[in-house]
Amino acid sequence: MMAPDIRRSVPMGGACVLSLLSLAGCDLAPVYHAPHYVIPATWQGQAPFAVAHPMDDSIRPDWWTTFADPQLDTLEAQATEHNGDLQAAAERFVQARTIVSEARADLLPHFGIAFGGSNNKSSAERLFRYKGPITDSDEFYGGMASWEPDFWSSIRNRVRLQKDYAQEQAAEYANARLSLQAELASDYFTLRGLDAQAAIYGQSIGYYQDSLRMTQTRLADQAASRLDVARAENQLYTTQARLLDIQAEREVMEHAIAVLVNVAPSSFHIEPDSHLNTNRFALKTGMPSELLERRPDVAMAERQMAQANRAIGIARASFYPHVSFHMDGGFSDNGFNLANLANSMWTYGATVTMPVFEGGLRRAELQQSWSAYRETRDHYRMTVLTAFRDVEDGLSRTNRLDSENNRLRAAVGAASQTQDITMNLYKGGLASYLDVLIAQVSTLDARIQQVEVQTRYLQAQVGLIRACGGGWDATRLPAPNSLFSVDPLQYSGLHNAPATGDVPPPHTHGPDPDENLTRPIMSPTLER
Repeated sequence: MMAPDIRRSVPMGGACVLSLLSLAGCDLAPVYHAPHYVIPATWQGQAPFAVAHPMDDSIRPDWWTTFADPQLDTLEAQATEHNGDLQAAAERFVQARTIVSEARADLLPHFGIAFGGSNNKSSAERLFRYKGPITDSDEFYGGMASWEPDFWSSIRNRVRLQKDYAQEQAAEYANARLSLQAELASDYFTLRGLDAQAAIYGQSIGYYQDSLRMTQTRLADQAASRLDVARAENQLYTTQARLLDIQAEREVMEHAIAVLVNVAPSSFHIEPDSHLNTNRFALKTGMPSELLERRPDVAMAERQMAQANRAIGIARASFYPHVSFHMDGGFSDNGFNLANLANSMWTYGATVTMPVFEGGLRRAELQQSWSAYRETRDHYRMTVLTAFRDVEDGLSRTNRLDSENNRLRAAVGAASQTQDITMNLYKGGLASYLDVLIAQVSTLDARIQQVEVQTRYLQAQVGLIRACGGGWDATRLPAPNSLFSVDPLQYSGLHNAPATGDVPPPHTHGPDPDENLTRPIMSPTLER
């Protein structure tokens, strides 16, 4: 979509003159339509994620419940309710709504009152003194009114622009919420993956300790060499060191989760659990064309383009005459006898301003607005392409990691069997301890690699859910007429704007629940 050329604004302005008597106004902004791109009909990768049919349910807004992990559910609820960054995004939406109300105020007449008084004394020796008192007083009171009819829809376009901006902030809140939820789920699965690795290292350490004792016994019986004992010791101590590294990584990840749920890390703890989620479910990703309605970042980019389109109309309006009406009136006297018709005063009139020569200022502003609009179109196109890439990346990762995970499970079984057979052969004197050591290393590496891939698979599922919009769609954006934060005659309830769309109002009543950064989440430690 390309907006009309600037040369069309002159005949357009001439036609708009005919509407001055009706005060209907003339919108100089180009007719706006979001671009329609030719996009693929299907996704390149499908399994294990299925394409949704029109009557199927898509991803749920509480998508994390699909993993059937009560702790994750609790953490997600806590983060969504109390995360500071998310609360700040909600406040930015409230501020954007107040700007909408501020812009609308310029469409209405403005009224005011004024009153005051003064007592004055002049110098008796002043130059050119005239006969009369050197002291006098002056009192006055009155009112004033002004109004600018919006003939060229400059004010209306400002209001519409701010509405588009408020909707952009609503989409930004949805994007921030989805990012928070996805980051928390990904961190949680990383934590559980580290728990599973720690359990594997613990089991291996116990196994290696038994192996070390066995080699020491065989050394005492002169059935093994000192080299076997040294190799067993090296394997044990190296594995213990790797366990300490995993424990450090877990603590750091636990701290990251604490911050996401708005709790001080020193007061937060999640009990270790070696069970790693093995859920494998088919998500309905929808058709590629539906993605444009389900991604908050795409909605943000589209609303930015709508704002730039409105800015063109504002820049065009600056070329035409602007009319304003004003009226002032009241009473003034040098005493307190103000309520007297003879002491009344008033003034009323109209002002018409029109630029004649400003050195190309307004033409430059219009040119800049067109360039800004084209920039938002380019940004929108790249946002759409990035969205498609994210989904395809998620499909590729989940497909390949799922297959890789199945192969590694088989590899773990084979390696464990090799380890047991080699150890039995060593006990019978039919194999060297080097064969045992190789089998042990292969088994441990296979088990750790399988857990790492399983963790990455869970994270890939989260990433794909996020790429598909996490259950959000553009219909959840607030309606334009619901974006006003206050009514023109509202004088109470100004602490916060009423909720609209799916952006909840920030915390404003009672004790601030965010003041206590040491509160536990349900219990001092989370237990499965």
